[in-house]
Amino acid sequence: MKIKVCGNTDLGQLKELNDLGIDFAGLIFYEHSPRYVLKKLPGSDVKELDLKIEKVGVFVNASEQEISKQVEDFALDIVQLQGDETASFCQRISDHVKVIKAFRVSDNDTNIDWLVKEYVDVCDFYMFDKGSAGLYGGTGEKFNWNLLANSVIDKPFFLSGGISNTDVHALKNFQHPFFYGVDINSKFEKEPGIKNLKLIKRFVSDLKK
Repeated sequence: MKIKVCGNTDLGQLKELNDLGIDFAGLIFYEHSPRYVLKKLPGSDVKELDLKIEKVGVFVNASEQEISKQVEDFALDIVQLQGDETASFCQRISDHVKVIKAFRVSDNDTNIDWLVKEYVDVCDFYMFDKGSAGLYGGTGEKFNWNLLANSVIDKPFFLSGGISNTDVHALKNFQHPFFYGVDINSKFEKEPGIKNLKLIKRFVSDLKK
């Protein structure tokens, strides 16, 4: 199971996450987020880091030009599209960089297979998060994972939304052939953008037991 730590705003912590063996580090380029990276870190400093961890830029309804600029400035490995981006937009971005398309799961009536239908051929990964119209993730709440367990999606996906150390058992027992990774954020923070590395280290250790 891959681990993505999202909402990073500290250069030193990026290095520590890399040393912990975290697979992906999320950098949020949404100005309404309290973890908006452009207020905290210059792209040149991030770009110069020699890291194995893959850097994921999180964007919400950004333009192609803005995404391209930050991919270059921060040397992003992956782009996560968290807003209302169309399939054709995802296709254009995926011509240049790997794409995670995030989907907001609002209630128990959500049909996951229908939700992703138009995006099957235009992204590399899916991410499923709690949300509804006008809310682009970051709720700190879970959705009903059984909606995914009963789906037939055939692309690697991340689980996101309010995941904490108390969810290790549930994550280990969640079954889907394309369950690829977990995305953690607010439940592992001291304050927005500053991670509690002790909690993350314990989470990693418990998942690998």
